[in-house]
Amino acid sequence: MTALAHLPAEFSGALRSLRSAASRPELTLQEIPAPARLAPYAVALEAEVPDDEAGELATGRFILLHDPQPPAVWEGTFRIVTYIRAQLEPEMGNDSLLGSVAWTWLVEALEKHGAGYTAAGGTATRVLSESYGTLAGRSDTIDIELRASWTPTGPALREHLEAWCDMVCTFAGIPPLPDGVAALPRRRRPRPATPRR
Repeated sequence: MTALAHLPAEFSGALRSLRSAASRPELTLQEIPAPARLAPYAVALEAEVPDDEAGELATGRFILLHDPQPPAVWEGTFRIVTYIRAQLEPEMGNDSLLGSVAWTWLVEALEKHGAGYTAAGGTATRVLSESYGTLAGRSDTIDIELRASWTPTGPALREHLEAWCDMVCTFAGIPPLPDGVAALPRRRRPRPATPRR
């Protein structure tokens, strides 16, 4: 994660808090270049829940912004901006309540981890992909995307990152488990049938 030298003390403390977060074992987490124009100070992380056959079950980005003179809409000097995308089973993707369910996953994850927040907002989008021509043999896919942002109400950001890791896994179909409970192996998605020539 970004070096702490020459950074404001408040942002350095936030980075230390993020470094202390415990990631989920099903998820790979790495730092990526942060957007340069959103705030004077930023750090970005990328997560992926891999799947041997489907490539990935879910992906996401977690960006922490810090501005000592923030926009009024932030209601604080920090802002967390996130994005999560996952492919869904067709029957679930057609559910009209899917967007509100995705938002509920966000709220519940933050509450479960005791991550205080304010000024939260976001959008949930369903993306239908249909293939034609030489790709007509591919099955249709439906993805859910959640773009959200919120302002943490305290300096402890570890809880926010851990809540977000739970969200990415929930989108991948791996809900959080109580302490001491192990997850069963994931069921593999069936591969689409290859058309015969």
